[in-house]
Amino acid sequence: MIKRGRPGLIINTGSKQGITTPPGDPAYNVSKAGVKAFTEALQHELRNTDGCKLTAHLLIPGFVFTGLTARGRTEKPAGAWTAEQTVDFMIERLEAGDFYILCPDNDVPRALDERRILWAAGDIVENRPPLSRWHKDYGDAFAAFVKGK
Repeated sequence: MIKRGRPGLIINTGSKQGITTPPGDPAYNVSKAGVKAFTEALQHELRNTDGCKLTAHLLIPGFVFTGLTARGRTEKPAGAWTAEQTVDFMIERLEAGDFYILCPDNDVPRALDERRILWAAGDIVENRPPLSRWHKDYGDAFAAFVKGK
């Protein structure tokens, strides 16, 4: 693709779970964390390759109602976005030049996603227990953090 010298996009689909790694599905979390790390490294390599006209981007969707997520439902849940909404948002953010395309949905606004991501990073920086957001001793602190206190 680089040798062709034509512009192009590589868009990998990650997950918020690959960043905040909630308990309950570690295999999925690990796979999506790997997609994030790989896509970051790929974009770094592409931007440092002379003459390269390719870019890589990480799509981080929220709750999207698709055949894979339907689980037998035929009606889209109120909290979910459609695939079309997600693609429209992705295109808007690509046009803005975003690498991380962090999609909200009808249940979780971007501001809450950002606070959850910051809290997860804070587990390392603050030396809290892993996944402290779900730890009984940190529930109140997380709730206050989400509110910006």
